Amino acid sequence: MADPLSEVIAQLRPHAVFSKGISGAGRWGVRYGEFGHPSFCAVLEGSCLLAVDGQAPVTLGMGDFVLMPATPGFTLSGFEPITPQLIDPKTAPQPTEDVRHGDQEAVADVRLLGGYFVFDSPDASLLVSLFPALVHVQGAERLSTLVHLVSDEEKAQRAGRDLVLTRLVEVLLVEALRATPGEQAPPGLLRGLADSRLATAMREMHADLAHSWTVEQLANKAALSRSAFFERFTRAVGLAPMEYLLAWRMAVAKDLLRRTDLALAEVAERVGYGSSSAFSTAFSRYVGMPPGRYALTFAQRTSP
Repeated sequence: MADPLSEVIAQLRPHAVFSKGISGAGRWGVRYGEFGHPSFCAVLEGSCLLAVDGQAPVTLGMGDFVLMPATPGFTLSGFEPITPQLIDPKTAPQPTEDVRHGDQEAVADVRLLGGYFVFDSPDASLLVSLFPALVHVQGAERLSTLVHLVSDEEKAQRAGRDLVLTRLVEVLLVEALRATPGEQAPPGLLRGLADSRLATAMREMHADLAHSWTVEQLANKAALSRSAFFERFTRAVGLAPMEYLLAWRMAVAKDLLRRTDLALAEVAERVGYGSSSAFSTAFSRYVGMPPGRYALTFAQRTSP
């Protein structure tokens, strides 16, 4: 049976990993503007405060792990009141060494290992919207180990580095997201998969994308009435069942058009359309251009 979480993360195609050590001492605080790319950190020693826009502030302690799939603006600080230093992550140069905030000579009150990466999917914003804005896992020994492995691999220049980093980040994402209690998550993929009945329908949907699914058929898979399934799915996932199915079909179609030389009819069949014309109409309405032009546009962008 298909695993929707793994498939969505694979579709995001993480790459371009960067990591660094971060520490703070004395009175310190930094305010980062909205970044948009996913970021992560593990607390190695000590503790600090994290205030993410739109989220309740949290205290980070040793062994904690944080993931922000789209990294909105946030403030990281010690526990003494201070006007934070403003940093624009989109324009600030990448540090070449570990970063120290506050007193440069004092013993660090907190040490973190953090970093970011980039999603290569053209549907990254849609897929990321299915995840919580902030993932905070306490006592995350496995995640801390993965962050160390990412940092070691990122700094080394060994053969196969890019592939290893991509796989490590994929595992990091899966581990972080499945450590998040789905029932407590905001509407999205995790909350949908935490509902055993909805999860059954979602796995069926992902396992056979070529099938001409209806709400009634998916409701039967979930052992619910049509109306109960529709309301429960929409409330849990944040999208109606057919909206979710269409979004996933178009994400897969875009990926096939970008990465393969399949004929249009084959792409259409793989994502559940009985004819090229029906697929072209749906794709054009959803994406804003015909599939052939989309494939050509992407080929022109990536050609030398």
